[in-house]
Amino acid sequence: MQLATYIKDLLYRYECVIIPGFGAFIAQHKSAHWDASNHTFFPPSKTLSFNRQLQTNDGLLAHYVASVESISYEVALSQIRSLTGTLSLQLSEGETVLLEGIGSFTMSAERTLQFDPDRQQNFNTAAFGLSSVVASEVQRTEVEASSQRATVHNLASETSSSKTPYLKYAAVGLVALMLSGWGGMKWYEKDVQEHNFAEKQRADSLLNNDIQEATFLVTPSLPALNVTVRKNTGKYHIIAGAFRIEANAAKKVQQLVDQGFSARQIGRNRYGLHQVVYASYENRLEALQSLRNIKNSQNKDAWLLVQNLSK
Repeated sequence: MQLATYIKDLLYRYECVIIPGFGAFIAQHKSAHWDASNHTFFPPSKTLSFNRQLQTNDGLLAHYVASVESISYEVALSQIRSLTGTLSLQLSEGETVLLEGIGSFTMSAERTLQFDPDRQQNFNTAAFGLSSVVASEVQRTEVEASSQRATVHNLASETSSSKTPYLKYAAVGLVALMLSGWGGMKWYEKDVQEHNFAEKQRADSLLNNDIQEATFLVTPSLPALNVTVRKNTGKYHIIAGAFRIEANAAKKVQQLVDQGFSARQIGRNRYGLHQVVYASYENRLEALQSLRNIKNSQNKDAWLLVQNLSK
């Protein structure tokens, strides 16, 4: 079985891929960035890490292997567990386990699992075809810089000397214009003040009339708007149990609702049993966290079903 190939296919589409009994790969989005030390632009990517604590089977990898190799889910899960057993044995014997295009695993002296991701692999589909770009720093010689500074200084000197006579005449004309316009400005300010005072009196008079003639209408309050928010949806379902008699399933739902869960029935499975769920989730990581809490505090036999329910 090409386990690394199947994991890579899923990492392009999902942020978490769990290998049952071994651990989980976590892919997190990373924006495009600039590395000043290497003068390199890097495109958007996904940083890959490994979490040894997430080992509970969520069905994603096994379902994918079963669909690709045209085998049953149980056979696919059995093959995956067999491979993970082999990987664990190799690591315990001090060998380095390489998953092509994903990364390598080693066991440290403290018996902790170490993961080194393949940094050449980019699982961000939005960055397909993009590669890193090296931007070389522009080097300018001292001779060229001195020559440019001298040229700019000469141009500035010539411009300043050629404009000096014109600036003198312009200054004299500006003073004469200011003196002649001083009297006209004072007359204009006085006219503006008188106009503003008359307009203010007119506005106050109109406002008083409007207040006296105003009629205030009180409109009845609008009817309350009831908004129904759809909850407890998604394709990740934490299964509480399956019952052959539907009345027993309904009783189980009521018990879970009384305990504070968003429980419901999601229909029959392929064996004809009525399935009851603690809750359904849109987010896969949130569903796994809830499953872990339920297995630790409520029901160790609870498991995660990944299925899009018919409307």
